[in-house]
Amino acid sequence: SAMKLRSLLGLVAVAAAIVPPGVAQAQGLDGRSFTGVFLERGKTSGDADTIIFKDGRFRSTACDQYGYSDAVYKTSSAGDVTTFEAETHSAKYGKLLWSGVVRGKKLDATVMMVRDGKSPVENWVVAAEKN
Repeated sequence: SAMKLRSLLGLVAVAAAIVPPGVAQAQGLDGRSFTGVFLERGKTSGDADTIIFKDGRFRSTACDQYGYSDAVYKTSSAGDVTTFEAETHSAKYGKLLWSGVVRGKKLDATVMMVRDGKSPVENWVVAAEKN
């Protein structure tokens, strides 16, 4: 009946309101890690890298040696594609602006290295999930 349908739709709306937007999406990457390479744009080789999403934070193992911190990350999803953004900081090397896409088990990211008084350097990360 129409009455039953209306109360059902009301329940669905309430359930949707309880879950803050972005929470379910963040869980989509959280606990996952991707192994690959971090390289400067135009180069054919670079540093081995593992990208780790854990407890709402993002980390790049290739960047540990340069003193970059882990950072909170943001995600958004559309279909089977999840995009993410993060900003990691190093006292010595400035900041890295991460912008990436995860499709299935593949991760592709662009990483802009921003330092005072220098022009930004574009880097890429190409990685895949192993499990």
